[in-house]
Amino acid sequence: MTETGLQPEALPETVAPAPTARDLFAKFDPLIAERDRLMASGVRDPFGIVMEEVRSPTTAVIRGQETILLGTYNYMGMTFDPDVIAAGKRALEQFGSGTNGSRMLNGTFRDHVDAEDALREFYGAAHAMVFSTGYQANLGVISTIAGRGEYVILDADSHASIYDGCKMGDAEIVRFRHNSVEDLDKRLGRLPKEPGKLVVLEGVYSMLGDIAPLREMVAVARKHGCMVLVDEAHSMGFFGEHGRGVYEELGLTLGDDVDFVIGTFSKSVGTVGGFCISNHPKFEALRLSCRPYIFTASLPPSVVATAATSVRKLMHAHEKRARLWDNARRLHGGLKALGFRLGTDAPDSAIVAVILEDQEQAVAMWQGLLEAGLYVNVARPPATPTGTFLLRCSICAEHSAEQIDRVVTMFATAGQQVGAIPAR
Repeated sequence: MTETGLQPEALPETVAPAPTARDLFAKFDPLIAERDRLMASGVRDPFGIVMEEVRSPTTAVIRGQETILLGTYNYMGMTFDPDVIAAGKRALEQFGSGTNGSRMLNGTFRDHVDAEDALREFYGAAHAMVFSTGYQANLGVISTIAGRGEYVILDADSHASIYDGCKMGDAEIVRFRHNSVEDLDKRLGRLPKEPGKLVVLEGVYSMLGDIAPLREMVAVARKHGCMVLVDEAHSMGFFGEHGRGVYEELGLTLGDDVDFVIGTFSKSVGTVGGFCISNHPKFEALRLSCRPYIFTASLPPSVVATAATSVRKLMHAHEKRARLWDNARRLHGGLKALGFRLGTDAPDSAIVAVILEDQEQAVAMWQGLLEAGLYVNVARPPATPTGTFLLRCSICAEHSAEQIDRVVTMFATAGQQVGAIPAR
């Protein structure tokens, strides 16, 4: 009926078709096409490997074949440590499989507090805060402490979690050229003096394995009145007298030189989780304001129990540290002697990156190594700098000298097959 209620309404003779929904996945078409071309070439999916059995920190079974692991970040080999495993079992039996809540509510158990105590002991720090992942630690801390009208200044090659922490926050973002002290100084000099500023650095950069000139960068940051956060995810455990990271190795101290250190349990510690440590007197305010800490479930008690035990053992793991560096020198020297182009001139860290011509060569060589019984990581943009394709080797303290020598031999064969090094 019409509004008057006296005349019937006439229906339209034709009905307009409903608009077609736009495919929100259309933006991924180039990526899907690239992957399809790669798979059509007959190679395995380098990003879909399944570990059928893990036998030790350095070996696993992949498609029924025993394989040397050289791409797991298990730097200190703590995943099979008997004390670590026993601590996890005890916590699992006493507290069950999970917390069913966030740290702000019912998700703080005895072992969460113990893990934070262990971190304070390890770093000689006043404060420690455990997150559910290392990614969340960067996401939460960076987005919370730098707010609207303030600045975050970061290395252009920073990890995705650092970039995402910047995106989540309201601060202005300024990038400087990778590891360039001069560019950092220049960009800080252009910023207004009044706003708060946070300079974010990494001890070891995870793609090429290069280390930051932290001493010089911290001096520049302090000159311009900035606070400093250092992500030591890929250096904790084996850099510095106590294994605290590159900042300790270079003679910097927490509080005087570095305000915040971000780390992870998923590398040298051998489990999963992330953390931030600091001596700042107001640090505990983060527990009341950091959204990725407040609004996510806390780690299972068995996980933080393994972390606490592992962290305390790493405080005294001098022999493991020495073995890891011996292995790094042995692998880097062997690959360099073969003629491979490496990410660093010297064995700067436990990461050795073998740089190749393109994705096709990188994946072909990766498959040749896997079929020979060696697992490494394929890395490509955007994880790597633009146009850089590489195979990344992550060394473990538990690799034997014989395993490293076998790895070098496998690289020689696979590299010659794909033309990465000349045949001999």
